[in-house]
Amino acid sequence: MAYVSSNRTTSISVGARLAEIGKQAAEAYAAWRLYHRTLAELNELSGRELDDLGLNRSMLRGAAFQAVYGKAD
Repeated sequence: MAYVSSNRTTSISVGARLAEIGKQAAEAYAAWRLYHRTLAELNELSGRELDDLGLNRSMLRGAAFQAVYGKAD
């Protein structure tokens, strides 16, 4: 009895994979920087300005995170 098996997989080269990892790392770093910049700008606002936005100081980290990443932490 003969048995034939054929598996086709698409393999990605090591160079392409490293390039993808580098791209993902650069995107994550850019988002991290934007989060910290947003948080710094929110921290510079006065209490009155925060009230106008409906925020208080304890909400700033969550607001910055949601603004950058689009989800609650």
